[in-house]
Amino acid sequence: MSFPLLTATAALPALGAVATAAVPAARRTAAKWLALGVSLATLALGITILVRFDPGGDRYQLTESHAWIADFGVRYELGVDGIAVALIALTALLIPFVILAGWHDADPLETGNKRWRPTQGFFALILAVEAMVIISFEATDVFLFYIFFEAMLIPMYFLIGGFGDRAHQHGDEAAATQRSYAAVKFLLYNLVGGLIMLAAVIGLYVVAGNFSLQEIVQARASGSLHMATNTERWLFLGFFFAFAVKAPLWPLHTWLPNAMGEATAPVAVLITAVVDKVGTFAMLRFCLQLFPEASKWATPVILVLAVISIVYGALLAVGQRDIKRLVAYASISHFGFIVLGIFAMTSQGQSGATLYMVNHGISTAALMLVAGFLISRRGSRLIADYGGVQKVAPVLAGTFLIGSLATLSLPGLAPFVSEFLVLVGTFTRYPVIGIIATFGIVLAALYTLVLYQRTMTGPVKPAVAAMPDLRARELVVVAPLIVLLVFLGVYPKPLTDIVNPSVKQTLSDVHKKDPKPSVEAAK
Repeated sequence: MSFPLLTATAALPALGAVATAAVPAARRTAAKWLALGVSLATLALGITILVRFDPGGDRYQLTESHAWIADFGVRYELGVDGIAVALIALTALLIPFVILAGWHDADPLETGNKRWRPTQGFFALILAVEAMVIISFEATDVFLFYIFFEAMLIPMYFLIGGFGDRAHQHGDEAAATQRSYAAVKFLLYNLVGGLIMLAAVIGLYVVAGNFSLQEIVQARASGSLHMATNTERWLFLGFFFAFAVKAPLWPLHTWLPNAMGEATAPVAVLITAVVDKVGTFAMLRFCLQLFPEASKWATPVILVLAVISIVYGALLAVGQRDIKRLVAYASISHFGFIVLGIFAMTSQGQSGATLYMVNHGISTAALMLVAGFLISRRGSRLIADYGGVQKVAPVLAGTFLIGSLATLSLPGLAPFVSEFLVLVGTFTRYPVIGIIATFGIVLAALYTLVLYQRTMTGPVKPAVAAMPDLRARELVVVAPLIVLLVFLGVYPKPLTDIVNPSVKQTLSDVHKKDPKPSVEAAK
């Protein structure tokens, strides 16, 4: 029997979460190092999956299958394709940086009320989220996926509601109320989406008789399983609604700015760079594969929603006065590009969407974590409270600039490749939609460069005159992300080689082929 690598990769952070939570309260530092060690070990397993995966091999590899709830056709089935492998690697990579960046975010606060903060709980919750996200990427049983798709809401709720920016925690009851509101809004939105999906999952079982993704897809391809048109469309909508909330896609996005604004910067990265990717990933894995005809039927409306997300998110980012909310609205715009690429139904678009999930995770992590370091020094999220930072903290300003340029998809940095592929893939089939989506690029340049200008350039404001530059721990967090942004921007081939075969198979599931060029190349 081969080693259950996929199970181990999800189980390790889960066990690490339990062990971290069990560390005595007096040994907070030991809990931090334990959590960091577990995250690094998980990263090693994630790299092992990456190395062992053969892009030219079977569609799903490293598979595991065991009986679970036999009476209802539920199995413990895991397997990864190239898309899942890339996202597992992204998750395993980012968590150690999230832990390092939040090293002091859960330390006890010295306030008049002597508020107690469970340091061990903070890091245990991060590891719990990692475990649930990883197994969501691995699950090929629909019911198994649903359980962890929903379960990850619980630790995220406590991370958002229980641990906010230290700058806003010093006995401020209004800040505590805002955090609670953001956490409840996050939970309610995602729970509603999950309940609708649960109805669709039950409906799928009634139609198919089991929850196995591979068996259902094979049965549909062979003709042994037929879904009535209306049934398929209703089931598709149930799944898509839940994934659109998680993504988030306009108009189901309003929980994200509140959640990212009130959470600590590392938790904000966890939300948008890790957890939200489960939504867009699931559109590729479940919506397109299980309901190919309904996916094509819904494409025009989804493309319109994606374009609205792109332009609307970017416009609201331009008008923000809060740094973290600006990044949140920018992420809504970027998720619009990802959904656009998925439903453009071209190999370039879907490859670009998959790369965008990875590259957006890296670029948003870089920008948000540096923004968190900046906010922790000044004690304010307001853009107007900064100015001239590059003169007193040039390394901080430089890394902030690179993160900003990556956010606007500057050529030479990783997000450019993915955004270019999404737009090319969209233009070839939906030129008008592609033209409108390009306005998001112009607006991205506006909000990122204005953000940098207002915070980093100009006269040095008195409140930032003594601001220290990045410390060693903070450099360890940011430097690898910057290196990755440059490397994948110049040489994305290692990533495209992994995801392209899976993208072509997904496109085949919906019986779509790339449009032929209108002008034949000269021979």
